Amino acid sequence: MMAPASKLRTVTILGATGSVGTSTANLIMEANATEPGRFDVVAVTALRNARGLAEQARRLKAHHAAIADEGALGELRERLAGTGITTSAGLQAINEAAAMPSDLVMAAIVGTAGLEPALTAVRRGAAIALANKECLVTAGHAFMAQARASGATILPVDSEHNAVFQILDGPANSEVATVTLTASGGPFRDWDLRRMACATIKEACAHPNWAMGAKISVDSATLMNKGLELIEAAHLFALTHEQLGVVIHRQSLVHALIEFVDGSIHAQMGAADMRLPIAHVLAYPERLRWRAPKLNLAQIGSLTFEAPDLSRFPALALAQACLRQGGGYPTILNAANEVAVEAFLNGQLPFLGVAEVCERVLNGFPHMAQSDHLDLAAILALDLEARHAARSAIAQSSTPISHIH
Repeated sequence: MMAPASKLRTVTILGATGSVGTSTANLIMEANATEPGRFDVVAVTALRNARGLAEQARRLKAHHAAIADEGALGELRERLAGTGITTSAGLQAINEAAAMPSDLVMAAIVGTAGLEPALTAVRRGAAIALANKECLVTAGHAFMAQARASGATILPVDSEHNAVFQILDGPANSEVATVTLTASGGPFRDWDLRRMACATIKEACAHPNWAMGAKISVDSATLMNKGLELIEAAHLFALTHEQLGVVIHRQSLVHALIEFVDGSIHAQMGAADMRLPIAHVLAYPERLRWRAPKLNLAQIGSLTFEAPDLSRFPALALAQACLRQGGGYPTILNAANEVAVEAFLNGQLPFLGVAEVCERVLNGFPHMAQSDHLDLAAILALDLEARHAARSAIAQSSTPISHIH
């Protein structure tokens, strides 16, 4: 486990210009303004946003800035001229930044591109603030096995997983009966299938409670996001699919509930603000003092809970099936979903077609349950194969596909 926090904590931010990376930077700035020297930023990275990366590096007084796009190195160097901040570029440079000694690595690179840098940090035994779904959805067995071998501490950033972590403070034990993740239900929670079939991109991205990027907003609209979170939770907390469930909670104030074997249920609550779990992992095992949003339960008045409707949200049922079957199915599902969501956002696929494409792709890999411990090379190869299959399915999407029940 991670040692108690010292006066100074060194931090690396992988994906510093994204939403999680920016929130992390803002919290560090606020903490250092209140308590000078609380955090020291070793390195920051970005894909191709040289301007944003330079701004973050300057604000945080980072020691190093790495950008994946080699063509952006010149601009990055120009913007950081005279600061003393060193720079590098290329995919290997991102891995090298992850390998630099630091107490905590915020793994916030989106997509499979974030898998190798996160694993690099895991191998050196760092504490990993994990905000990248693909690490666990596509490579959960390998990722957690490497963490156990190196002694790395995995601190979940996702609000639901962070809630479970705050209640359990580690893996589940024999006293845990069930873990329930909450879902807002997304923008279409009250829509019927006929209306959902005509949903626009703008409507799908209009999340009722959270301000998020387009891809994760669509995942929330299909409830795929919640299904992927179940897969993550199984790896993070050593849970079986029988122990995991989802409940629709429209207010997004209760983030997870854990029932223990004696019938007691513990819930974690907080405002619908990603800065709360980020602040938790930044200072863990201490608590960070910052201007956190407060809940007024008397003003809120009531909290509601209901079961998800799998007939209207087949993506959740697909993810639950992949969790049960194991093997390479979660990898296939994640890859197919990324391609299908991109096609929807590009106007090439109707909203309901996202889950339909995922189902078609999964049906094309009938024997993946036999492969429960794929190595990284096999995982990446399977990911590429599933993406190719998804693109083929999209090209044939005029062919009817029945919804899973």
